[in-house]
Amino acid sequence: MSLESRIRLLADIDRAIMRWQDETQAYDDAVGEIGGLGSGERRCLGLLLHGPQTAGALATVSGLTPAAVTALMDRLEARGFVTRRRDPDDRRKVIVEATEEVRRLADIYYGPIQRQGRQMLEAFSDAELGTILEFLTSAADLQREQLSQLPLYRSSAGH
Repeated sequence: MSLESRIRLLADIDRAIMRWQDETQAYDDAVGEIGGLGSGERRCLGLLLHGPQTAGALATVSGLTPAAVTALMDRLEARGFVTRRRDPDDRRKVIVEATEEVRRLADIYYGPIQRQGRQMLEAFSDAELGTILEFLTSAADLQREQLSQLPLYRSSAGH
């Protein structure tokens, strides 16, 4: 590949990444609007789909203050989206868990994307899949690192 072709390919990848981020954000915003959920609520529910979390962990990962997470959990619990219970090993901690309703809604709105995305990935070789995984992991790490450098995020997360 010529240097000129490589530069064009890298520019095309840059544009494709920006488009993917924009399309993902637009989809998430639309799902949030349908469900009457703000971005903070969607972010916490997304984290809870990976398994129960302490309220403190949700505050740390979301960048919200503990008081803001408590208010957010109050709203989500009132809507039947989360349950809370005391940590049996440390009664000072509260464990938050997504309800079956959240899993059902996630499957309705995100299941088709996951299933069709899996079909797309199955067309790639094992080596290509390894490269894709390496890129996505590195890109997510880069996003997290850049987020931590934003002044508003640092101050709201208590950094």
